[in-house]
Amino acid sequence: MKNFIKGALTALLLTLPGLSHADTPQLTIYTYESFTSEWGPGPQIEAAFEAQCGCDVNFVSLDSSIGILGRVQLEGANSPADIVLGLDTNLTDIAAKTGLFQPHGASLAPDNLPTDYTSDTFMPFDWGYFAFVYDKNRMATPPASFEALINGDNDIRIAIQDPRTSTPGLGLMLWMKSVYGDKAGAMWEALNPKIVTVTKGWWDAYSLFLEGEADMALSYSTSPAYHQIAEGADNYAAASFEEGHYMQIEVAAILKNAPQPALAKQFIQFIQGPEFQGIIPTTNWMYPTQASATPDGFDGLIQPETSFLFSASEVAANKDAWVSEWLAASVK
Repeated sequence: MKNFIKGALTALLLTLPGLSHADTPQLTIYTYESFTSEWGPGPQIEAAFEAQCGCDVNFVSLDSSIGILGRVQLEGANSPADIVLGLDTNLTDIAAKTGLFQPHGASLAPDNLPTDYTSDTFMPFDWGYFAFVYDKNRMATPPASFEALINGDNDIRIAIQDPRTSTPGLGLMLWMKSVYGDKAGAMWEALNPKIVTVTKGWWDAYSLFLEGEADMALSYSTSPAYHQIAEGADNYAAASFEEGHYMQIEVAAILKNAPQPALAKQFIQFIQGPEFQGIIPTTNWMYPTQASATPDGFDGLIQPETSFLFSASEVAANKDAWVSEWLAASVK
């Protein structure tokens, strides 16, 4: 009887003005799969924003940042998405030239970026450095430079990602290009014997490393913080390279034809607030864009003396040629 009464009351409430699910506005956000996983930031961010917006947050999981951009390019002006979350600055020029995005209008701005970056369209929400992660129990002395990795012990096996489908894979390609310039193709050829696999996405490569199928995996300098804080394990570390490390800044942006533009602008403002920023470091395992949100467990991570970051326009102008260079070197 109690269940019958409860069901009847629920049905009655849903028929009252302003209380039906149909009257609840939905904010649709395209992002990458790890963001929305149960251990990622998505569930907590969804709950925190819904508590203040009176809306329903609908995260749509796609396989990668590159996949997010490809999806909205395919859908064009008819995309049902309000926001894309998870592009990085290597893709923003390409994204801007689609004409599919609008200024966000947010008054809050990051105060914790390692480089000058401003945009009225793309709002940073986290950042980090690409790095090769290793297990100290299996590798006592990791390579301390690209030179040592490429020309050192040929028994080292590394897992990397494809730059055509993976943001870290693209980051590694740009990192190699930053260090070696016109010699990058030759350096890829020299590195090939150590590459045990090239995966579509980050997790595929990193999980193989965790399972012992590779000695090192391309990941982030912040990845060891996960193992230390979440697992209590201190045997994972990022190799610090003498040449420096390539940087990644992840951003969010509002679609020009967003079905819920007011909610989208509210969410972009929310990104720089303490709730969103407090969730990011220990769920997405990246540096927050607000310094006050940096947790204590991040203070032992490597701090590159030199960092690289091509401008978005440089990446847009050269990406196809650099991918072709990588492919040519990889198939030999």
